[in-house]
Amino acid sequence: MKAIRRFTVRTVLPEPLQALGELALNLRWSWHPETRELFREVDPEVWESAGRDPVRLLGAVSPQRLAALAADRRFLRRLDDAADDLHDYLEGPRWYQSAYDSGTGPDDAGPDRSGSDRAGSDRSGPDRSGPEGESTGRPAAVAYFSPEFGITATLPQYSGGLGILAGDHLKAASDLGAPIIGVGLLYRHGYFRQSLSRDGWQQERYPLLDPHELAVTQVREPDGSPSVVALSLPGGRRLHARIWKAQVGRVPLLMLDSDTEENAPNERDVTDRLYGGGSEHRLLQEMLLGIGGVRAVRSYCRLSGHPEPEVFHTNEGHAGFLGVERIRELVAGSDGLDFDSALETVRAGTVFTTHTPVPAGIDRFERELVRRHFSGEAALDGVPAERVLALGGESWTGGDPALFNMAAMGLRLAQRANGVSLLHGQVSRGMFNGLWPGFDAEEVPITSITNGVHAPTWIDPEVVRLGARLIGAERAEDAMVIGEARRWSGLERVTDQDIWELRRRLRAQLVDDARERVRASWRQRGASDAELGWVADILDPDVLTIGFARRVPSYKRLTLMLRDPERLRGLLLHPTRPIQIVVAGKAHPADDGGKRLIQEMVRFADDPAVRHRIIFLPDYDMDMAATLYPGCDVWLNNPLRPLEACGTSGMKAALNGALNLSVLDGWWDEWFDGSNGWAIPTAEGISTDPDDPEADRRDEVEAAALYELIEQQVAQRFYDRGADDLPRRWIEMVRHTLVTLGPKVLAGRMVREYVERLYTPAAEAHRTLAYGGAHAGAKELAAWKRRVRAAWPQVRVEHVEVCDTPDSPELGSTLGLRVLVSLDGLDPAAVDVQVVSGRVDDADRISDASAVSLKPADRADLDGRWRYEGPLELGRTGPFGYTVRILPAHRLLASGAELGLIAVPPETTGMDSGLLR
Repeated sequence: MKAIRRFTVRTVLPEPLQALGELALNLRWSWHPETRELFREVDPEVWESAGRDPVRLLGAVSPQRLAALAADRRFLRRLDDAADDLHDYLEGPRWYQSAYDSGTGPDDAGPDRSGSDRAGSDRSGPDRSGPEGESTGRPAAVAYFSPEFGITATLPQYSGGLGILAGDHLKAASDLGAPIIGVGLLYRHGYFRQSLSRDGWQQERYPLLDPHELAVTQVREPDGSPSVVALSLPGGRRLHARIWKAQVGRVPLLMLDSDTEENAPNERDVTDRLYGGGSEHRLLQEMLLGIGGVRAVRSYCRLSGHPEPEVFHTNEGHAGFLGVERIRELVAGSDGLDFDSALETVRAGTVFTTHTPVPAGIDRFERELVRRHFSGEAALDGVPAERVLALGGESWTGGDPALFNMAAMGLRLAQRANGVSLLHGQVSRGMFNGLWPGFDAEEVPITSITNGVHAPTWIDPEVVRLGARLIGAERAEDAMVIGEARRWSGLERVTDQDIWELRRRLRAQLVDDARERVRASWRQRGASDAELGWVADILDPDVLTIGFARRVPSYKRLTLMLRDPERLRGLLLHPTRPIQIVVAGKAHPADDGGKRLIQEMVRFADDPAVRHRIIFLPDYDMDMAATLYPGCDVWLNNPLRPLEACGTSGMKAALNGALNLSVLDGWWDEWFDGSNGWAIPTAEGISTDPDDPEADRRDEVEAAALYELIEQQVAQRFYDRGADDLPRRWIEMVRHTLVTLGPKVLAGRMVREYVERLYTPAAEAHRTLAYGGAHAGAKELAAWKRRVRAAWPQVRVEHVEVCDTPDSPELGSTLGLRVLVSLDGLDPAAVDVQVVSGRVDDADRISDASAVSLKPADRADLDGRWRYEGPLELGRTGPFGYTVRILPAHRLLASGAELGLIAVPPETTGMDSGLLR
């Protein structure tokens, strides 16, 4: 007989053990080894059978064992110490508090991008002070929205890199004391669990997740009832969602759950699974995340006393509707802002991070579907559907006017935006250039902050212990959290013997885990124990081990290594320099192409001739990663460049002493130095489109380069041993990787950059626009933008002339420029007339440009034209060119490109060419 309803009854802990419940419900245990060891001691056998999940452990351990522990003074002392340690962690000042208490900002806040990332500079940004000139300082709180969060395998609310990055962001913010609130959805089936059929085809299953078995609690109203948010839908329907909270160290993570009795069946299923369902299902998920998420934050702050966020950060476009809801709040509020003024306030305090390097990775919906969900009974008060549609409209050349683009909305609603590596920032500026017509891609206001990984989560405890012996436990902990190079000094003293013994232990740990997983996988595929004797001999703890694990879209090229099967077999079975490869990854359930790639890999790995040297591990997740990253000697990454936004898996491997073997894409393009791994050559100039026949030739060229690198450099260096059987040159590369890459790849470094470069300026801009609650700055800016936009079609550069042009321009000489401009009644203070100069190519395109503002020379003439003058210094030799442009200018703009308006000279022959050769 089947139950009509399922729920979990939690155990009642004896009074002396109450702190165990508190420890279990704070996910800090997932990156705190001492707390995990305490839970293991409760009952080692149950701990393993419960999946190393404290909540499940406490629900499964026997009352007799709990009674014994309640009387065990040694255990109680350890429990008290763990509880005190957690309290100190939660309450004590950390980097964020210490760095700002003096009012001077943090030390070593991150790398200076001014020379390498022009969009990250702030030469025309707003004054960083309040209305009276006082310093406005740090944000009181930041709300961080993401569709998925990878905190721990016991809270399976993630699919891959985006979620893991979001989880690491929250953990690092907690370690640093940054006041962040996470916002996501609680999926009752999470992401799918992967297994293989007998012939290697991916199969999916979606286990039901009971929130009462997870480390979450319901947010409740003062009367004890669940706190609920509700959205109006077309046809008079309502979408209700309850709010669950996971405590991630110091950071609350709010997750919305539509599986509640207030909803009709279709609405109950909105949060059924991650990245599932059709177009309308996804739209409802993203409306609930954005609109419902803002409402959940308001409820949580009201109930808990947590400071209201001043900054809202949307991690990819999925949560973009949060800006629409914040506009509704301001329009409906006591100040009664108009839409445009509310939009300016919202933009000032919003940060948007894009993670995709290709347009196909962006969520796009039919425009009419979005219209239906923001019209009639479903309309948001004071927010016309046409204004919402305009935010996501593909209005640029080549855009599809029938579609609503979530990334475009995210960029239009955020005054500050970033990509996730230097190269990805460059790619993003090109990809979204259409939103800023007339500007060169390098001037598009999208900066970059390179992703990082949370070291306490991803560094194996063996590596931590070795570091603690060298520099002390406290310094080692600080080094993992803060991300400053000086804190890692001393690790260079680690001996060759210690490094090599550590690497061998980590490799052996991976081998043991992989054998168990392969055996379990083959049982699922239908094999009997009698058929699996060979599994005991797969992999070898003394053989060079290469890892490859990630999602399986085509551009990541899972099967590039199979391009020449015979050559790969030769590498795997080399008599003196063999390699072994551990592969893992999931294809999206709807991606049959990705599933075919997995099947191709599995069929190759099933070959009895090589199956001891290459394996595919199904169900790649955080648990598997705990041994996979540390156990690999080399981490392989071979995407089609530049389609990898960042690629943080290689960072996690590097923190454990693995060397990267990667295409120069994402973070590796930025931090490869020739001594921390190898760069796979790329066939630049050949198409990266997987549907283009040319891409096949590119794969052939790059696969050949990969084989050559492994055979001639990687394997040779690993097996190049001295009389003491130590590969000294390999070990030196490992040491160099740990010391130099360690502080760079940390999520602590990443979050500090977000705080300094994006969150703090956003909070200051938001305060300036909303000063005193009257939003006078927002009203001023909105009115100014309306005037400028109305006048701009008539703003033009009418004439440019050079005074006293030398016959032979020389380096260091100066030209005098006079420019006549028409401003259609705009005050000169509303514009910035600039001369832009730099090196030119054969097509007279200016590169590496610099801009200098010209000054109005006199009042307007009878026709309303203004004359501007200024010097142009010839600061470089060779082909040199200049042009003149007009940009809007206002003290509250974050950049001159913000409005996407620009006026340049017409292409006529009546002007000076502006070209000096």
